[in-house]
Amino acid sequence: MDDSNQHSPSSSSSTTAAAAAAAAAATSSPASSSFSSSYQYYSKLLRKRFTGFIPSLSDLKFPEKITFLENVSSLFKRTVVPSTSRRRRGNCLPLPLPSGALESFKLTPDAARVYEVLGDISEHIFFNLHSVEKNLQFWQARAEGSTSQKVYFMVFERGPRAFLDGSGQLLHDYLFHGTGMQSLSSTASAHISERISVLTSLRYSLATFLAQVYVEVDKVGEQILKEPEKSLTSLLSTINVLFLDLETSIGHVSAIRQTGSSVDGSYSSPLLFEKLPGINQQGSQWTDCAIRDTINLIYLNLGKLDVYLSLLVAKHQKPRKMTQHWVRYTVGAVGITVFSLWLLRHSRLAGSSDIDNWILDAKESVTAFMTDHVEQPLLAIRDELFETFRKRHRGVMELEEVQLTSNSLHRMLLAFSEQTKGQKFPPNASDQEMLEIVMGRYEKELMHPIQNLLGGELARAMLIQIQKLKLDIETAMLELNQILRANEINFAILAALPAFFLSLVVLMLLRAWVKQDTRAEGKGRIARVQRRLLIVEVEKKIMQFQSRIDQGLEKDAQCMYGLVLYTLDRLYRAVERHAKSTGEWQCLRQDISDLGKPNLQTAHKLMVTSRMERMYDCLLPSTRR
Repeated sequence: MDDSNQHSPSSSSSTTAAAAAAAAAATSSPASSSFSSSYQYYSKLLRKRFTGFIPSLSDLKFPEKITFLENVSSLFKRTVVPSTSRRRRGNCLPLPLPSGALESFKLTPDAARVYEVLGDISEHIFFNLHSVEKNLQFWQARAEGSTSQKVYFMVFERGPRAFLDGSGQLLHDYLFHGTGMQSLSSTASAHISERISVLTSLRYSLATFLAQVYVEVDKVGEQILKEPEKSLTSLLSTINVLFLDLETSIGHVSAIRQTGSSVDGSYSSPLLFEKLPGINQQGSQWTDCAIRDTINLIYLNLGKLDVYLSLLVAKHQKPRKMTQHWVRYTVGAVGITVFSLWLLRHSRLAGSSDIDNWILDAKESVTAFMTDHVEQPLLAIRDELFETFRKRHRGVMELEEVQLTSNSLHRMLLAFSEQTKGQKFPPNASDQEMLEIVMGRYEKELMHPIQNLLGGELARAMLIQIQKLKLDIETAMLELNQILRANEINFAILAALPAFFLSLVVLMLLRAWVKQDTRAEGKGRIARVQRRLLIVEVEKKIMQFQSRIDQGLEKDAQCMYGLVLYTLDRLYRAVERHAKSTGEWQCLRQDISDLGKPNLQTAHKLMVTSRMERMYDCLLPSTRR
């Protein structure tokens, strides 16, 4: 430790001022604290690079702060930092406090600040753990890849400069040593394993610190109800000690770093936390000012931790999306450039009217499609549905015309039959019987056609047959008209089918785009699967925690308990919105809190996870397959 980290009661006031000044920046957000402290690092780096280019300036003494960067930093604090907000407290896994403890926190403002600082500590640790875990999972996935996949990553997924270096190394090893793929694969394995080692150590340290904080809060939980002031001051002292243990744990990351590291930069600035002034830890001797000083120191240490971790993780983080996919982006940019030049060649700027003609043709095609397959079919369906009475009236008139023809034929048959037979027929005589009489007389008349055509009944019989033929034709036309009218709406729907299928495809694409969020917080089947996988991860971590306890590995058990808390925090934030919409949030929140309690039996925790998978709607398997 250097002198800046050694405090005495006489220097308590200066430490208090420095801690209070840094506390506001530490509580604003992890991003704000990172920026406000990072400018010193980059200004020093800029001075070294500048003097390296011009050796004659190496003897000159530059100011410790570069005014431009100082102004940018202060401007950022005044404008950007206040507008950035941290995650809401409701989105973080709650602390293991008893139900009546919150009432005790309302006794004094200092007690309320203690509760706030505990929540901020867990919130920042969860945030940093998520950053470490996200990058660690990426490197672990790359480590499990085949030799060709590792070579592809080293050459094509680390940017253009790495592409040139990797291609050159691959060709050199292949031509001169005959081990192109193997050599580059070994380099990739070392590159990946180094990052996995550092990130694993960071995860171990952060998870252990998180577990220790939760255990200490759980220990003093019941005492808060009885002796709030004494328990709070004791908890603050313990938290300060835990920060010093975390400093030692993270310091080993720099110590184990190999000399030939592939990571840019160095760890020349170790993590050094502020120590608590020499105050008696008896609650009766802690003044309000001492409590505030301790809280400010905790916030100052929390800000230092955020800055250090942000720089350290940045050196070992996975490549950005643009860096990983720079090849396809480059091809896309070249394609867009070529397409733009082709458009320019056919545009008015080059004296061509091709684009205007293509636009007019496309407009006419779209208009014709909309008219033939959308407008006209819809109008036909509307006419069929809303003009029923008019068409029905027209159908009744046609039926009356057929009825008139039928009545005329009946009277002609009745008169012919009465004259031929010489007897009176009833008015309701059957047309079929009278038609048989007509056909019988017609056959006799045909024996002497010329004589009977002039003086007989042959012409009259022929006219009756023509009337019968007319009736049959009108009856067939009426039936055909009814068939066509019944299928008019079918024809209109058939014409509208292309537009319907096109609209259906557009809606499906739009639905897929809306539900493309595959995170556990999102909607859809994939997000539901992610939430169930979080339950599985919680069960695995609980079993691993119990296994470490049975083996007597206390430190490893603390780390595993911290990972249990981290997974529960992810599950907590993933299900909150969905559980509130279904009214299950109160019960589900209590179950997740029970899983985070350190003294709850493992068997009971597994029973809780099993119930959660079966009972809560947001954690049930999707019904669609």
